[in-house]
Amino acid sequence: MTSLVILISGRGSNMASLLEATAAGRLPARVAAVIANRADAAGLHTAAAEGVPTRVVDHRSFATRDEFDSALAEVVDGFSPDLVVLAGFMRILGSAFVSRYEGRLMNIHPSLLPAFPGLHTHRRALDEGVRIHGCTVHFVTAELDNGPVIVQAAVPVVDGDDEQSLAARVLAQEHRIYPLAVGWFAEGRLRVCGRRVLLDRAQAGQGALIAPLPQAVRAD
Repeated sequence: MTSLVILISGRGSNMASLLEATAAGRLPARVAAVIANRADAAGLHTAAAEGVPTRVVDHRSFATRDEFDSALAEVVDGFSPDLVVLAGFMRILGSAFVSRYEGRLMNIHPSLLPAFPGLHTHRRALDEGVRIHGCTVHFVTAELDNGPVIVQAAVPVVDGDDEQSLAARVLAQEHRIYPLAVGWFAEGRLRVCGRRVLLDRAQAGQGALIAPLPQAVRAD
């Protein structure tokens, strides 16, 4: 069974959705550990309550990013994961760390990449007046929020939306597609071809490698 290590910085709601999916048998994987870069990350309590080992590697204890990355990698490798999952992990990882886990380091971002990389995505989407917003699961590369896209989900931006209402609508989709993407990885159904991620649908009788498409929504 595919082994996961999940990295968090805060409440870890996407971590919780993955734990729920594994417990329900919808995700053929086991969470070997949850690691936070903050001792006060609320998600650590959630993971511990589910019997998942937790660790803290506090970035403030290290003089440089490289030293932090090296210490984090050492703790991660102690659990021998098949996949490292970023779930609200609010530290930029250096190229050496990313290269170490190339092809098995996954992230979820609250926008339809390549639109709105970085922080404050919902505010920026509202400021730009877009009618469609959403979230993206992607493989991590050294360039911030720029790795090959695995799957996206779209939501409408409606009149009267503020950051909180739009964020809640996007978060519901994050909780839906992250277990889906991790499950595809666990089943060996993902293949990276350049900038594209192909999904092997042969197991579903379709016999072809095709890229997952965003959820279609109406903008009116």
